[in-house]
Amino acid sequence: MSSSTQSSSAHGPSAPASPHSLCAREPHVPAERLVAEMVPPPRFASARFDTYLPDPNQPSQTRAVEVLGSFAAGLGGAHSSGSGRRKWFAKKPAAPTGPRGVYLDGGYGVGKTHLLASLWHATPAEPALKAFGTFVELTNLVGALGFQQTVKTLGGHRLLCIDEFELDDPGDTVLVSSLLARLVESGVALAATSNTLPGKLGEGRFAAVDFLREIQGLSAHFRPLRIDGEDYRHRGLPEAPPPFSDEQVTRAAYATEGASLDAFPQLLEHLARVHPSRYGALTDDLTAVCLTGVSAVPDQSTALRLVVLADRLYDREIPVLAAGEPFDRLFSEEMLNGGYRKKYFRAISRLTALARDAKGLVDA
Repeated sequence: MSSSTQSSSAHGPSAPASPHSLCAREPHVPAERLVAEMVPPPRFASARFDTYLPDPNQPSQTRAVEVLGSFAAGLGGAHSSGSGRRKWFAKKPAAPTGPRGVYLDGGYGVGKTHLLASLWHATPAEPALKAFGTFVELTNLVGALGFQQTVKTLGGHRLLCIDEFELDDPGDTVLVSSLLARLVESGVALAATSNTLPGKLGEGRFAAVDFLREIQGLSAHFRPLRIDGEDYRHRGLPEAPPPFSDEQVTRAAYATEGASLDAFPQLLEHLARVHPSRYGALTDDLTAVCLTGVSAVPDQSTALRLVVLADRLYDREIPVLAAGEPFDRLFSEEMLNGGYRKKYFRAISRLTALARDAKGLVDA
């Protein structure tokens, strides 16, 4: 904030500054930042196994904590050199028995990301030797660094955590299969979350039969760990607040320091011009996102971009105040019944949680 802003606030109320606009931002993210940001997001920075609250009616949740705790404890000697690079003539660690990774499968809001972040924190290695990112962020990293450099960058790690593991097209299937195979050969342990078991990845999205070999290869890297339960974001909580009026949202945006204000249709158009790897940077320094004119998204490409933005907002705990259609009407019935349905339901769940967080921004 500028000194003039600080000065005026110190002398009492003054005309608020205009809100930010996501549509006015075109961030450029260097590859170094993509690597440096491969850590648990702010929402899960303090996540630990002992802060995960298993549902007593879901024994699989308690079991998951036990399994992951043991998995983390066994990663202390994953690289005998103790550095980010393995020496060519250093003695290799003993080959682990069974798959070199764990795969957390479960519905929305059962705490998979919390457990994945807890595993990252519990693994006895310095942060530079552990990587955490979503599937989209991993593919973006390959796009920024190139395949060989990504293998070199991550190959000395003890652990790679991949959140929201999803294969949306044949190219990603082959890319990730090849990348993970190379990393496992280098001694990197893997952990991933998804709403789809590894043998079912890609089902309903493209001709998975044509890529069965690659999908089976991915599955072989992981030990599936099922986590049952209901969405904790809806557990005992009130329904999402109904959308506010454009006037209420606009007034709240001007009254909230660090908020952004955009018309939803224009924001969707802007997202098409910004690479998804930059959506996180798009929200830098924002305290809230205010949207007017929210309506159903027009097509699947637009919908998938919105899902990525919703994930970045949720990771960063940025409240979303909206006017227009409620978030559960963003996606058509055809979309919700299609191959990407789990992405869309996740986005609805996360945006609903952020809408609850934003409710207090509007004057009663």
